[in-house]
Amino acid sequence: MAVAVIESLRLDKWLWAARFYKTRKLAADAVDGGKVHVNKQRTKPSKEIRVGTALAISKDNYRWDITVLALSSQRRPAKEAVLLYEESTESHAKRQAQIQLEREQKVLFAGIDESHRPNKKERRLIHRFKEG
Repeated sequence: MAVAVIESLRLDKWLWAARFYKTRKLAADAVDGGKVHVNKQRTKPSKEIRVGTALAISKDNYRWDITVLALSSQRRPAKEAVLLYEESTESHAKRQAQIQLEREQKVLFAGIDESHRPNKKERRLIHRFKEG
């Protein structure tokens, strides 16, 4: 089976193949919205990227600073998609620290139920407290 060597590939298609976004439309919207930078500059989804291109991807309050190692026009399993890029050590450490901080905050605020509405008795106590 012969494998076609790809010289360059559209940015949105690569982001989809590398599993950063579930669809090419979401990848294109992220690029249009300024969430993806190529070589520290905003770009279009149709930008042709090559091996060695530096990408900065912001998604869900996380940031990846990666270098493209390989091009693939097909969406492959996650284990293979990870081989398409290399993340900088600073970026990885920063993201892991942010994930750990969010876990700690989640545990800290686990007892607080934001969907709870005060009942009549609790409302009276609140009013008494506010009035002094």
